[in-house]
Amino acid sequence: MTSQIKTFFLLAALTAIVLFLGGLMGGRTGLVIAFVFAMFMNVGSYWYSDKIVLSMYKARQLSPNDAPQVHAMVEELAANAGIPTPRLYVVDQDAPNAFATGRNPENAVVAVTSGIMRILTPEELRGVIAHEIGHIANRDILIQSVAAVLAGVIMMVANMMQWAAIFGFGGDDEEGGTNPFAAILVAILAPLAASLIQMAISRSREYLADSTGAQISNDPKALASALYKLDANARNIPMDANPATENMFIVNPFSGGNMAKWFSTHPSTEDRIARLMSMAGR
Repeated sequence: MTSQIKTFFLLAALTAIVLFLGGLMGGRTGLVIAFVFAMFMNVGSYWYSDKIVLSMYKARQLSPNDAPQVHAMVEELAANAGIPTPRLYVVDQDAPNAFATGRNPENAVVAVTSGIMRILTPEELRGVIAHEIGHIANRDILIQSVAAVLAGVIMMVANMMQWAAIFGFGGDDEEGGTNPFAAILVAILAPLAASLIQMAISRSREYLADSTGAQISNDPKALASALYKLDANARNIPMDANPATENMFIVNPFSGGNMAKWFSTHPSTEDRIARLMSMAGR
């Protein structure tokens, strides 16, 4: 199954959970309220994603005079992807990493850490930038924002169900309302399922960005080599990062911990490298 198709089905699964919870609650008022709150909470972060994240990491913009070679890479790869040239920023941290942000290709940013520019060869850095431009071309900020809205609705509706079950109100069951124990169980399991689906969407988009980056750079081996270095260094050089932005980075900034695969925002580096090397072989 391709990453695009997988993302579609995962978003459909999130939507199905929302509709299921809405039906279980009975009336639609609570569901509408949850949608409004979730939209309000996430639209702002989507619209101002570049400003929020860049400010969070104290990133500074790099002019063409500061890094002419890197700027040339960004311009070339953006042209290959058919998108406007993103702005280029640097985060002054030793941990080697990179991310892309911005609500659309016209307002996009590629940010790299000072550490990544020190440890990677020009070819490897070009592969990393191609991956980030892949995220922009694939509109991953929008897709992740939609997933966040749906997951937010699920969390809020689940909380409503818990309180309704505790205080004995809500539900339209002809026999006297929803079973409170069943409601509490669903209210616990639904957010867990939503979180797992959100992480699966994030992993799917990483695979897709790898594939897109390999295509527009025409050098999957360079990206594979970069991922190997970045993963090894992420275990030794901790990054001062906010867990809320974990899914944005090319490698998990907290990958020193051994998280279960289902609970990770990133696929395993070994799997990513294997896929890239398979592309190189073709």
